[in-house]
Amino acid sequence: MPNMNLDAIDCSILNKLQKNGRLSNVQLAEEVGLSESACLRRVKILEESRIIDRYVMLINQSAIGKPDNVFVMVSLDGQQSEKLAAFEAEISKVAEVMECYLMSGAFDYLLRVITKDNADYVRVHDKLTSLPGVLRVQSSFALRTVLGKTEMPLDVRK
Repeated sequence: MPNMNLDAIDCSILNKLQKNGRLSNVQLAEEVGLSESACLRRVKILEESRIIDRYVMLINQSAIGKPDNVFVMVSLDGQQSEKLAAFEAEISKVAEVMECYLMSGAFDYLLRVITKDNADYVRVHDKLTSLPGVLRVQSSFALRTVLGKTEMPLDVRK
């Protein structure tokens, strides 16, 4: 994907939509100081260039009974591409895994898992340890969330 140069208006559009993805084009155009057609054209360009990846809404995980975040470090029994691919195909099927990162360093993957409580995590832990190639799983329970951002900082590129 080519690197798109963002100007101040693009950044303003992106910031407004990050704060409220339900803004209508009329509202957005008014807030960023563009005509409705110019605003719509800019949003379409941002979507087509994949700067806007998708539109989502966020659920309060505590409100749905899954308040706990567990960060799980996973080591595989090898790092051959087929072992990584097999693990990645299966980890995507574990509903409680909200994020999965391939890492450098002491372990292969870092996961963020949501659960109801410790007992619920034991159930998820059993799923994780049965995935292909898993050699070791080390878990750390978050005591509380100090910061949780969804808005990315944007700088106007020169």
